[in-house]
Amino acid sequence: MFNGNKVIDFHVHLAKYEVFCDRAHKWFAQAFPSLDAYDAFCDTYKNPDEFIRLMDENGVDYSVILAEIAPLTTGIATNEMVESFCRGNSRLIPFCTFNHHIHPEMGDSLRILCTQHGFKGVKLYPTYNHFYPNDPVLYPLYSEAEKLSIPILFHTGSSIFENSRIKYGNPIFFDDLAVDFPNLKIIMAHGGRGPWYDEALTMIRLHKNIYIDVAGLPPQKLLEYFPDLERFAHKFVFGTDWPNVDVKKNIEKLNKLPVSRETVQKILGENAIEILAL
Repeated sequence: MFNGNKVIDFHVHLAKYEVFCDRAHKWFAQAFPSLDAYDAFCDTYKNPDEFIRLMDENGVDYSVILAEIAPLTTGIATNEMVESFCRGNSRLIPFCTFNHHIHPEMGDSLRILCTQHGFKGVKLYPTYNHFYPNDPVLYPLYSEAEKLSIPILFHTGSSIFENSRIKYGNPIFFDDLAVDFPNLKIIMAHGGRGPWYDEALTMIRLHKNIYIDVAGLPPQKLLEYFPDLERFAHKFVFGTDWPNVDVKKNIEKLNKLPVSRETVQKILGENAIEILAL
């Protein structure tokens, strides 16, 4: 078992996508001096060796790398791209994705991706691909993930990207999933960001198999959003939504929260270690 000092970033996107929607591309680039500077950054960190060096600089031990197939809103980073990026490096943990509008037989596909291609989890984008998480069309996928004992990370809450629809991001839909799949590991990315922090907290309070990933949330405001953070510290995981964030600063801010060291260690790494069965 790892010690409590491990840091796992549970929410990392590829720097370079196969296709990037124009508005999303420009939004990510706004943190850089120019669009060219952002593109140069992406070109550097599309190399997994360079990304590992960046992880070392930021004090991150493991990163969960997420596929994304959301052509209406953000872009496309295929499962094959994520598999290639993570191949041969155990510090990079690949999560596949599915868009039910174009992917039939998702349960069978997931089993193959996990048993033959090394994937360790799933990322789904309800607000980007316009589906409710409790839609029965997804149930074969959830059933297979439960059998494989792998987690599913869902986007929840708001999004600024064009064509996203926030109604699909309400954490209340995970109540159905937790009841119907009591052993499925469900992680709510962004913790219902915006209108639904209370709903997200209710879900982790009621269900043993639901967690919150704090990616995209200012660490210094976590206690404002989740006043019971310390009480439910075993239900939170650290994530950054890289590449549009300073990972090192996020870790530093989380370390400065007025909570116990045990709470910080659980959020930064211990909970993720358990969820991922590392």
